[in-house]
Order: sequence, then structure tokens, then C-alpha cells
Amino acid sequence: MSDRHPIIAVTGSSGAGTSTVIGAFDRVLTQLKLMGAFVEGDAFHAFDREQMRAAVERARIRGENFSHFGPQANLLERLEGLFREYGEHGTGTSRRYLHNEKQAREARRDVGTFTPWMPLRADSDLLIYEGLHGGVVTREVDVAKHVDLLIGVVPIVNLEWIQKLSRDTSERGKAADDVMRTILRRMPDYVHYITPQFSRTDINFQRVPLVDTANPFVLRDIPTDEESLIVIHFSPNSRAPRQFATWRRKIPGAFLSRPDTMVVPGVQQQYALELILLPALKRIAARRRTVLKGARRRIPPDGGGLSTR
Repeated sequence: MSDRHPIIAVTGSSGAGTSTVIGAFDRVLTQLKLMGAFVEGDAFHAFDREQMRAAVERARIRGENFSHFGPQANLLERLEGLFREYGEHGTGTSRRYLHNEKQAREARRDVGTFTPWMPLRADSDLLIYEGLHGGVVTREVDVAKHVDLLIGVVPIVNLEWIQKLSRDTSERGKAADDVMRTILRRMPDYVHYITPQFSRTDINFQRVPLVDTANPFVLRDIPTDEESLIVIHFSPNSRAPRQFATWRRKIPGAFLSRPDTMVVPGVQQQYALELILLPALKRIAARRRTVLKGARRRIPPDGGGLSTR
């Protein structure tokens, strides 16, 4: 963790809705006049699309489990290295995975491949990661320990599957049967590497539908905001400020289901996200300003610098 070069991670499964939280962060950063370096978790997949298909087939023949949720299919050491480097120096490199034709055309590369590794923007105030492994811990790596604020996005599992099926079939051109097989193949890694992260988060945002989603594999319509509630849980040691009394006054229909859990109507999700993220980012930005001011005061006459970590 680093006050000087803070890192925020938004972690969630494929189809969970992490992009909604990233959009809220983007708006709050603009409000606070902060510059974020955004990193996509897919950049740290170990294989491009064709290589992954071959690796999955080899694992199937051997009777082994293999998926993007597990460490074998990802460059988790490199991800931890990025977080460590950014926390220490505010630098690092990342790339993009090209999911669809539009992204591939813009990058002048094939669908399912990666762009080259490139340096992060040099003027960033903080790093924001969105992906599968922002809070992962294995025997080899501990990504979570480098993160200053960890956000979990966790719709109930049937809704998560509906959202993944809808996105992958409509935006990525995949067949529904192929998406279902992917969901089933990923399940062991989901249990061992994805869900444990949500016990390390500062805040979890969980979307709960108010309509029947009992068979997610035949449904294609994602429940609307009007048909959903958002359960917002703060961990006992959350590093994010809690302002439940203020938020309940400002968010129509909000209520506490437990002392550490607030529930808001789905139509208020965007507003609630921004209200909750604003004080958290203000706290992070204030600590950073304090550290930077202290570093400037401690610069000796010869121009040398002292570490603030």
C-alpha cells in the first residue's frame, strides 16, 4: 500500500458489472480533478484467444481444470509486480486484450490478441484496476496487500450468469452453449480464487433481482434497475468512510438491513456509488497531498530527495 501512489482495485467475476463501478470512479475523479491510470485485468491473461483454446483442450484431455479464473491462465506475478512498482514509484506497464472487432480495428490487430505492453500515463494520481484478481492471494502472490481500497462487485450468482450470457452472446459473438460450458468449466476456480477475494474487500456491492432468475440459462433479459436492489456491505476493517446517516437522507428508499449493510433501490445505484466513493477518494487524495507536501519540505538544498514510504 502507498499513500504517495495509491492503488484502487475493483474486483469481480466475468459479467459481474465491474464496469458500472469504474464509470462511477471516473465521474468522481473528474469532480475531484484527479487523474487515474486505468488498468484492465484481462491484460494479465497469460494466453491470447487461440492459445487459450489450445490450453483448455490440453487440460480437458488430461482431465484437469483450467480457466481464466485460476492462476495458471494469468500473469499474476506480473500483476503483483505492477502494483508493487506503482506503489513505490508511480510507474508501470500494461496492455489491452482485444475482445471484439471494434477494439481490434482500432488497435489494428486481430480479435482475441493483445496490444503491446506500454507505460502507464506519467501524470496519474492513482491507479485503478478492474478485473478478476484485484484482491487475489495464492501461495505465490499476494496482490491484495498492495491495494489501498478494494471494491467487490458481486451480483447473486444466477444474475451474474445471466449478465455474462447476455454480454458474451450480444457483444462478443459467442454461442450460448459455449458460454454455458465456460461457466461450468470455471466453477472450481471461481470457488477457490474469486469468491475468497470478497472477504478481503473494503466494500461489496451486490445486485439482487426482484424477479424470477431461477433458470439463468434460458433467460436473456437482464433484470432492470427498477427490478433490482443493491446491497452495499462494509467490512469490519473497511478503509472507506461510512456515512450511513447522510446517505440514507440523500438516497430515496435507502435503508440499513444490518449495522454494516445498506440497501438501495436499483434505480439509485449510480447515485449511491458516487456518494459512497466520493469520501473514500477524498480521504485517499488528502493522504497523498500530505505525503507529497512533506516530501517537498524535506528536499535538501542539494536537490536530493528522501523516500516518503
